[in-house]
Amino acid sequence: MRQLLSLLVIAGLSSLASVSAKQSAKDSRLKLDLAGTHDAKTVDDVIDRVITREHEEIEVVNSYDPIVETYVQVYSQKRSGARQLSRDYYYLGQAELSDRKQFGYRSMLASKDQLPKKGLVGDDFHPLGFVQMIYIDQTQFDKEHYSFQYVGREFLGDIRCLLFDVKPLPKAGPGRFYGRIWAEDKNYTVVRFNGVYLPVRRDGHYNSHFDSWRLNLQPGLWLPAYAFAEESDLRTRKVEIKYVNDLDRLRFKAQTRFWGYDLKKPTHQQEFSDLVVDAPFRVNDNADVGDGHDQYPTQAQRQWQSQAEDNVLAALQRTGLLAPAGEVDKTLDTVVNNLEITNNLDIEPRVHCRVLTTATFDLFAVGHVIVISRGLLDVLPDEAALATMLAQGLGEIIVSNSRPDQYAFYDIVQVPSLYTLRRFSFKQNAQEREASGQKAIALMRSSPYSDKLASAGLFLKQFEQDSRNLRALVAPHLGNRIYVASQLTGSAPALQPGNLDQVAALPLGARIKLDPWTDEVELMKAKPSPIASASEKMPLELTPFMPYLTRYTKQTPSEESSNITFKEAGAPSPPGPKK
Repeated sequence: MRQLLSLLVIAGLSSLASVSAKQSAKDSRLKLDLAGTHDAKTVDDVIDRVITREHEEIEVVNSYDPIVETYVQVYSQKRSGARQLSRDYYYLGQAELSDRKQFGYRSMLASKDQLPKKGLVGDDFHPLGFVQMIYIDQTQFDKEHYSFQYVGREFLGDIRCLLFDVKPLPKAGPGRFYGRIWAEDKNYTVVRFNGVYLPVRRDGHYNSHFDSWRLNLQPGLWLPAYAFAEESDLRTRKVEIKYVNDLDRLRFKAQTRFWGYDLKKPTHQQEFSDLVVDAPFRVNDNADVGDGHDQYPTQAQRQWQSQAEDNVLAALQRTGLLAPAGEVDKTLDTVVNNLEITNNLDIEPRVHCRVLTTATFDLFAVGHVIVISRGLLDVLPDEAALATMLAQGLGEIIVSNSRPDQYAFYDIVQVPSLYTLRRFSFKQNAQEREASGQKAIALMRSSPYSDKLASAGLFLKQFEQDSRNLRALVAPHLGNRIYVASQLTGSAPALQPGNLDQVAALPLGARIKLDPWTDEVELMKAKPSPIASASEKMPLELTPFMPYLTRYTKQTPSEESSNITFKEAGAPSPPGPKK
């Protein structure tokens, strides 16, 4: 049996090593060039505090079981130096950190959804290895196993940090971290670490270089949020890997996100006096007397469908797969409203939009609710492309004969978190999909975006081209694949990778910011930089994380943004309407 390439396998316990007296004496003579470090005046003082705080941080992290999403893009290097994406992998699951007996991970995906399928094994990349990136060293981060060298100070956003280069001591054992750490100067919490676990290759397995970030999500609470891994020339000659491009090297990038920290866990023993109802949907504590008559059958049917919609949305939100209703939804609702008004549509109940928290491209309708994924929103270059996606959802609502009526029964939607994506499905049949796609074209031609259809077609061209190698990214888990309309792609200009003025699609992570604690989404406030070269266009590609770190402050309603718009990003592209 051929060996599989497994990244970042958990290292076992190692034997203790002696303290490096020479290094310790050198560090103790160094003075910390930083004011405001309380009574810590030497490097040794600060190192002791960082070590103590990191062990406290591990205890805190190990009390949660967050959702973990990892997306990997594998690419080949052409003779010209250009990169070409060749395939991708997608993992979504729940980390098992609170179980003190074992460190684990359970997938939320059915085996049929773990792409690519043909000729590739799902664990070529080990998802548990990416979870490991939340730890510097889970068990033995101390002076007996590591040497520490103070480097200086640096701001990460608003957070002033102390930098240390960390290196395993001789005979410290396998699985030790080698790299740099950033510790904020107030409580000495490590907020970022960048490096690799050593040895890079062990027993046929490989460790990857990675960059891990923690965010201040509650007062005094820092939790893992992002990890980026990349290898540009991983030598694999000694391992037989049939599907590596040149049989010699592996090149890839991977983004891992953590969220769902504050998901409510139901308790079976609860005092009635402590009962709190948390329902963001259509729950009314007051009787609606109305005209005092029973409902007409049509009204009863609508209410039954609304109940089904609410049940589905509540189930998805309960498991962390659907963001709570927020300002991004209102932006999407505005675009849908533009489509309805200009097409003289009067749909009851009103059509609303919601956002999935996942990266894969998902777009579907639940009754009269259009659901679109974070990843798909990320890559849309302008409002015309956004309107085209939402028009597909609106077309599905108009023409589809399938309704989620069965979900109005509450027992059907009581699905365990790990099985949510396996139990729910909102896929159309081929006939409905074609009809809703054609309806979307008609809606767009009579919309305010009718003169921007070339822009939408350009995005669909980029999608169609890259979907051949990015099968995991474009594969939906709840709805149908994005409909590629030949009427739009045929009218769009040719893709010009070298043209800096043409942006057909954005990189992943360009639009949406996900709060790991509340699962809320918001549009990024970062200002796009002018594109300096064709290599910076990166349509549908992964990039490193560089979050702007701040200390937690509770936002008041008056401080929250009430005017979020879907602005253009990147270099100029075919212009779309601005709101």
